[in-house]
Amino acid sequence: MSTFHAVVWMDQSEAHVVMFDREHAEAQRIKSRSHHKHQGKADDLTAFFADVAQALADTREVLLAGPGLVRNQFRDWAAKHHAAVADVVVDSVAADHPTDAQLVAMARQYFKKFDNMAADPSVT
Repeated sequence: MSTFHAVVWMDQSEAHVVMFDREHAEAQRIKSRSHHKHQGKADDLTAFFADVAQALADTREVLLAGPGLVRNQFRDWAAKHHAAVADVVVDSVAADHPTDAQLVAMARQYFKKFDNMAADPSVT
């Protein structure tokens, strides 16, 4: 599904990638392949991050969410290894464990505010 917006909730064990437009939402879960108890190290997350980046292909704006630092580690990884994804990440916000529906509602509210703030004030 090629859409304008996506929201990714992630922790070190999985990512919920939800692509959405005004009428539709499509979710997918991507599991980390790491079996280490001390997940979160960059080497453990490389394949996981690559899978998430692949799921975000052709998306124009991405909001990252999650309870820990993995979302920021993903943003840093994308800046080094997947510039196309890094360029469309608009923000990273803390979020505990919302359902996919709550995640989409949060993202819709965020993007509405983001799009309003990004508008050119000289155009009336």
